Amino acid sequence: MRSPGLTVSRSTASRHHNEILGSLESPEPLCPCSVFEFGYLGICMPGHINKMILEITNLTVAYEHHPAVAHLTATITQGECLAIVGPNGAGKSTLLNVLAGIVKEYEGRIEGFHTDAIAYLPQQHLLDVTFPINVFDLVATGLWQQLGFSGSLNAHHRKKCEHALAAVGLKGFDNRLIETLSGGQLQRNLFARILVQDQPIILLDEPFSAIDAKTVTDLTQVIKGWSQNNRTVIMVTHDLDYVRKHCPKSLLLARECVGYGVTRDVLTEENLLEARGISEAFDEIAPWGLT
Repeated sequence: MRSPGLTVSRSTASRHHNEILGSLESPEPLCPCSVFEFGYLGICMPGHINKMILEITNLTVAYEHHPAVAHLTATITQGECLAIVGPNGAGKSTLLNVLAGIVKEYEGRIEGFHTDAIAYLPQQHLLDVTFPINVFDLVATGLWQQLGFSGSLNAHHRKKCEHALAAVGLKGFDNRLIETLSGGQLQRNLFARILVQDQPIILLDEPFSAIDAKTVTDLTQVIKGWSQNNRTVIMVTHDLDYVRKHCPKSLLLARECVGYGVTRDVLTEENLLEARGISEAFDEIAPWGLT
């Protein structure tokens, strides 16, 4: 079954969300009480999630014999905040898509979880913002596992969505069409959707790309709340300074694993230079990720 991720469009439209309507008012201040007060947002109930250890063994992924990820082995325990970093084309998003259940063809093993236990945030540019949906309804799509395709929202579901929007600073934005949002506002909207999904594993693909500093700060608090309450957060990002400051563990990927473990030990200048060299020298016609 496909992960409960957002249905996205691979449209070639290139407009930036923060240019659509630049004069929009700023979101409401982040409301920490909304995050920590309500257990059904998956934030304030540590210990109610079964212990899950994600085991990746000799994972190899290729597209038409072009290697994307080669012979990756890693163990990720429940509650970790792991950053996946590496050069462009290093296989970071491919790895996330495998974990989300979107990419199904691979060699090796992934054990210890089911894709129904995942909330997935794709890169924002993959979302078709021209689709006529408002802020509240986008959040409500995160409840599809509970409601099914024909289910309707009851008062409990609506309250859950309202508190998720308040938690990310979008109180009062319910009826806005998503095409009228700035990039930061849209990302807050997508984080609210993740909140209502209430899953033990959260996959974030470039969550802070082209996002304003205030939104980064606010959503970082949401991520820390997830980790502190036993959610596993796996994040793809290019921002090494952010990773060093906020992510205790890192996986440095250059199609193959260059380093995995404590961030300060992984993101050394030596390892970063090695990753860059491997990525530049990798043989793109090698079968199944073999150099």
